[in-house]
Amino acid sequence: MSSLDESFTTKSEWRRALLEQRGGVAEDTRSAEAGALQEALLRWLDGRPVRTVAAYVPVGGEPGSPGVLDALLDAGLRVLLPVVVRGGPLEWAEFTGPDSLRPAGFGLLEPAGDRLGTAAIGQADALLVPALAVDHRGVRLGRGAGYYDRSLPMAAPNAPRIGVVRDGEFVAELPGEPHDVRMTGVLTPGRGVVPLPM
Repeated sequence: MSSLDESFTTKSEWRRALLEQRGGVAEDTRSAEAGALQEALLRWLDGRPVRTVAAYVPVGGEPGSPGVLDALLDAGLRVLLPVVVRGGPLEWAEFTGPDSLRPAGFGLLEPAGDRLGTAAIGQADALLVPALAVDHRGVRLGRGAGYYDRSLPMAAPNAPRIGVVRDGEFVAELPGEPHDVRMTGVLTPGRGVVPLPM
């Protein structure tokens, strides 16, 4: 992955460049990175008092793989996945295995089981949050629809919020706004989980 021009000043400039770079990542690179993310995540979780994880199904070049979700289940964890409700915060449903997923809007996959409501994110002891980039201050850049911006304030205050990105997407500084919910850590294939200052 070529280095990013970090002189971008707007979120739209960042998004355009990041999506373009993700589109050029070879499948074997994606697969190797997904394996590294899974290993690092399981190492980080080992020995922590985490019973429920809020996660996501990667799509469209997002780092990770559905195999990460299976590994979380195999580790005995309860896994909550988002269900997109247009215009509102995310709802959540339990992931019980690959057969529990169905196609949804925006090219996403979501759990077919009972919806647990928007407040279910508060049950998670740790959150894996998709991102296009995360900076060293914990500012997260999403795709711009605002679903996580509306949902993260409902998370348990002490639950780690881990932005999941590729190594080159962990950057020095992104444009941020006062309402942004900061990440408390970042997970990358090469660096594992990196705690961020709060």
